[in-house]
Amino acid sequence: MAHAPAQPLTPPRKTMHAQLIILMLALLLGMQAVTTDMYLPALPAITDDLGAGMSQAQLTLTALLLAFGLSQLVWGPLSDRFGRRPILLWGVGAYVAASVICVLAPSISWLIVARAIQGVAMGAGVMTARAVVRDLFQPVQGARAMSQALTGLGIIACTCGPAGGWLTDQLGWRLALLSVAAFGLLTWVLLYRCFEETLAQPDPHALVLRSAWLANAEILRHPVFRTWCALSVTTYLGLFTFLASSSFVFIRAMGLSKTHYGFLMLMMSLSYIVGTVWCRWMLRRTSIHRTVAFGGLMSLLSGLSMTTLAYAGQGQSWYGPWAIILPVCIYMLGHGVNMPCSQSGAVAPFPHRAGTASALNGFLMMLVAFGMGGWLGLHMDTPLFTLVHGMLGWSLAVTGITWTLVQRHGRPTEVAPSLTTAAQP
Repeated sequence: MAHAPAQPLTPPRKTMHAQLIILMLALLLGMQAVTTDMYLPALPAITDDLGAGMSQAQLTLTALLLAFGLSQLVWGPLSDRFGRRPILLWGVGAYVAASVICVLAPSISWLIVARAIQGVAMGAGVMTARAVVRDLFQPVQGARAMSQALTGLGIIACTCGPAGGWLTDQLGWRLALLSVAAFGLLTWVLLYRCFEETLAQPDPHALVLRSAWLANAEILRHPVFRTWCALSVTTYLGLFTFLASSSFVFIRAMGLSKTHYGFLMLMMSLSYIVGTVWCRWMLRRTSIHRTVAFGGLMSLLSGLSMTTLAYAGQGQSWYGPWAIILPVCIYMLGHGVNMPCSQSGAVAPFPHRAGTASALNGFLMMLVAFGMGGWLGLHMDTPLFTLVHGMLGWSLAVTGITWTLVQRHGRPTEVAPSLTTAAQP
């Protein structure tokens, strides 16, 4: 079947240049990568320096993610009521302050609290970025814009792993975390100087409790939202499983240096970039449903190959880091396809409540990640197989969703007609 040529990536309402919009979206979405990827190489050193146990170390990640997810339920309606710009400036400013507190943490308890505050502030940037995509772009075009922004996120992530490892090895973990504060400050300055409001019409009822409850209930009942949200949750959980356990597998169990570990993270990020580019290439030539079906195939190949190699390589001299990172790179190819399509698709039916829909999607992602983080913390006595079994499970879930639910219910061009009226008091 012939497909119409792709339209140029030009938002319908803007005075900002399209590439400037993509840059700012990449920086906002990249906050999550910077906050985790710069931190992960330092995690074993933080654990040792602050005298923490492995479960406490995992809590610095899970507290961040739970706060990140919960905060979006507040930031979303606030951005629908007052606009995207003030939420971004206040949120990113608070992120910088929280990042400085992390650097100064004298104990693991202090660091856990500071990371939770950092997660609350990070929620404003990441959630609002997804809402801005819906403000400016139609659904399929929005998937392409999100893919471009996530390519930028991948480039940021490429530098974070090696930089975090090198800074931790050479200067210590506090200087590594200080670079996170510097990234946040640069992002805030660019937003203050260049970002213009994208919300066409604020919703005066967004903060009314009954209105907010009805809006979230309506969004959650919508089959398109549930389908794409399920995909975004499961594909992210596969990545989270790797991020939360990989430093213990590669650094502690396999004895790699933090710098070597950082370069393995670089390989993973490069694969993700290739996946986002492949996503845009496929969206220009076929449907979004076939595009994510390909992403599901990559997820399946990753989970099966990682599990097979892990069991076949027990006690064998040939088994090494490559047997983990190569399947992870395959997973990241699929993740680079699935994540932009799922995040754009989940928000697409709700142009008048994009902030609320984005917030609900982000909250559900982080809620499940918090539960997964707790499970990982209790099973790190065998970190390799904890990683392998977790990624296999999420790979199978991603594949099942892309091959079934998305094919039946994932029409992102469908707009929820009742939401604008049902949510009014």
